[in-house]
Amino acid sequence: MSDVVVSRSGWFSIISTTATAVVVGFASTILLIMQAAQAVGATPSQQASWAAALCFGQAITTLYLSWTHRMPIITAWSTPGAALIATSASGISYENALGAFVVAGLLMCLTALIKPLARAIAQIPAPIAAAMLAGVLLKYSLGVPAAALSMPLFVLPLIIVFFGLRLSFALFAVPVVVVLGVAMAAFAGSFSSDCCVVGITRLEWTTPEFDGATILSLGVPLFLVTMASQNLPGFAVLRASGYEPPVTSCLLTTGFASMVAAPFGSHSINLAAITASLVTGPDTHEDPAKRWLVAWPYAVLYVAVGLAAALFVQVLGSLPAALITTIAGLALFSPLMGSVVAMLKEARDIESALITFLVTASGVTIPLWLPVGGSQWVSFGNLGAAFLGLVAGLLLFGARHLMVSRK
Repeated sequence: MSDVVVSRSGWFSIISTTATAVVVGFASTILLIMQAAQAVGATPSQQASWAAALCFGQAITTLYLSWTHRMPIITAWSTPGAALIATSASGISYENALGAFVVAGLLMCLTALIKPLARAIAQIPAPIAAAMLAGVLLKYSLGVPAAALSMPLFVLPLIIVFFGLRLSFALFAVPVVVVLGVAMAAFAGSFSSDCCVVGITRLEWTTPEFDGATILSLGVPLFLVTMASQNLPGFAVLRASGYEPPVTSCLLTTGFASMVAAPFGSHSINLAAITASLVTGPDTHEDPAKRWLVAWPYAVLYVAVGLAAALFVQVLGSLPAALITTIAGLALFSPLMGSVVAMLKEARDIESALITFLVTASGVTIPLWLPVGGSQWVSFGNLGAAFLGLVAGLLLFGARHLMVSRK
């Protein structure tokens, strides 16, 4: 048990780097979680339950995986997944969305267990997956200029601070903007006297409903976006720090946790990437064999944050719409930039990636009609833009490569 014996200074570095990771991870994207929940009609109590379920799920899975494998395996919620829900789930009921979340978690488990499925997912070209993500994120960035015009005295200082901090303290740019935005809103009198009532958050069960169109338009893209933008980078972070991640165990654990937590609102629990990079290096502890201990303070802090989720929902929900749009758009600026670079990386795949990006960004939907007997057809909802963009890109990609192979 020598790997749990740590000096006082060692624990200080472990706790300090973990606290930084929690602040960066939570403050940077909590508003996206709220917008995703609002997009599917979640009530304030359901929004609080959503955030709390994610926090508790992260705490449990991080502690279990790190303890079991003795390496710093940090989990998080899917930020691109939240953006996907917020932009693609209009008209989808809360219950149907939860059903799609369950299916996304199930697909994660099946990917770990069924090798052909894992190979099929791996065959999706990276530029097309990146283009789908870029199309999802674009809406947020486009909202920032309009917000700046509607509330210039509030929004323009946030934009200046954000890009100023990105020059030297990029990790803290979004958390500082969140704190500054809340302070400015408080100074302007945006908060009511009872908006900061402190209470312990309660998880709220809602029975999921399974709708075919919602599963195709939301559940499948959520799974793909999470795999491409969270899990794969998360594995890469661990390998870059000298660890060999247990891929099957990670996918099974996070997929199962996602399924269990979905009825309480949680959309996806997966490997962390950016926040993981903060706690897997020598700044956490000079001995790689002891860095897994970050799981303890990480779990404790996220349990505390989860218990206070209702308070965060109350406070952040009272912000003016322009501030929420600005903070969300700035928080996704870096992921959008990375996705655009990735989708244009391979010259031969630019057309397919661009088609995926355009269809996804358009927000177009197509009704799903299926025969139910004889000549009768019934509508099963709409196929969303993210799914349609992925299909369009893959069809063009396949057609081009088929023509090239026949020459």
